[in-house]
Amino acid sequence: MDALKKEEVYTIEDIYALPNGERAELIDGKIYYMAPPNTKHQRLVHFFDREIGNYIQSKHGECEVFPAPFAVFLNENDINYVEPDISVICDKNKISDKGCHGAPDWIIEIVSPSSKQMDYYKKLFKYRTAGVREYWVVDPEKELVTIYSFEKDSMEEYSFDKDIPVGIYESFSIKV
Repeated sequence: MDALKKEEVYTIEDIYALPNGERAELIDGKIYYMAPPNTKHQRLVHFFDREIGNYIQSKHGECEVFPAPFAVFLNENDINYVEPDISVICDKNKISDKGCHGAPDWIIEIVSPSSKQMDYYKKLFKYRTAGVREYWVVDPEKELVTIYSFEKDSMEEYSFDKDIPVGIYESFSIKV
């Protein structure tokens, strides 16, 4: 009988050793390479970065918004590393020169055809268990935003033309 082939477990060191310009994420020791974003994707990242940043600034808020590429070390281990499209972090103690250590309060991922499985399933589970408070999956093709509020244990969907309430801020909504 053949011995079972042991799957290699990668670490954050392997992510940092990638060739310059190559981007990947690490979930439970498995590397997931990232395709370059398209123009629509980048417009949405910029839109959310600006809308959220302007809101926080207008309220003199403590939270900070970081667009990708920005490192998020979800757990206290070296086998989970993600680069959400948008990370909103309210605990300054989690922020270092290398990125965010622990769960951001709010994460937004803009879905591409190649990232659907990752964004709707793998990351949903990882973000929930890591302590992210709110997770948005934005689908530009369907013009749909799926919101997971882990604090309320709820999931809602909004079309781009609707005001979308932000769960971590009482008086803030975004219309895409």
